[in-house]
Amino acid sequence: MKFSAILLFTTLWLVLVYAPVTYWVWGGGWIFKSGAIDLAGGIVVHATAGISALLLAKMLGPREGFPKKLHVPHHPAMVMIGASMLWVGWFGFNAGSQLAANGNAGMTMLVTHISAAVASLTWMCLEWRINGKPGLVGIVTGMVAGLATITPASGHVGPLGAVCLGFLAGVVCYFACGIVKNKLKIDDSLDVFAVHGVGGIMGTILVAVFGTAAFGGIGLGDNGMVQQLGIQVTAVGAVILWSVIATFIIVMICKFTTGLRVTQEVENTGLDQAEHGETAYQFE
Repeated sequence: MKFSAILLFTTLWLVLVYAPVTYWVWGGGWIFKSGAIDLAGGIVVHATAGISALLLAKMLGPREGFPKKLHVPHHPAMVMIGASMLWVGWFGFNAGSQLAANGNAGMTMLVTHISAAVASLTWMCLEWRINGKPGLVGIVTGMVAGLATITPASGHVGPLGAVCLGFLAGVVCYFACGIVKNKLKIDDSLDVFAVHGVGGIMGTILVAVFGTAAFGGIGLGDNGMVQQLGIQVTAVGAVILWSVIATFIIVMICKFTTGLRVTQEVENTGLDQAEHGETAYQFE
């Protein structure tokens, strides 16, 4: 994707997708008034970005050689360093979304950690069983899946709910990655939809189940599980529809203004070198 297109897409997406959904969910909009639960961004961040990324990747087209060409992770050690910072940073906006240093924030931090740990181990075991080898990048991907899934539910579930959500995140998101790449033939290179999108949507819906007292959650207020489930599904469905329509319009705007994709020559040269005049390593 052209760098100029990235800048334009990001700006328009912020205005047309993220800002309206943020108001709907957290600013007193219709989703807020409906009673939908989303503590820290399952709808606002993960559902919107996941759906938009899937559509953008489809409209942009795959990298050369996909899916037969294997794109090996470039630097697993750097992935691990970044993931470590991400894991810690996730406590900030999950627990910080409680807007107080109290027991609720402490529980939010605990369930966030539990879900990430369970999901990373689940992913590792699945990868080990299916591919014969456990991989560091796989463990990290599972961690992100667990974090994305617990995010909307982290203010309502207890430790048992976090274990359940973490396990489901590891299993469902793992197989979602294969479906997107192998079945749908969409080159979502960083698994944004399969991990963030699927995880965030799943956590948003299942808070209606695991947020109940039966699973050690704080309860759903005056709503029963079935009623809350309907509210969550309605909110997610509306946001998905809005994200698809707005993202399609944004991509078309980029296509007819800046252009969307680099030439084959630029892709072969490498976007770092061709678009920015830089490479990861400089040799004399």
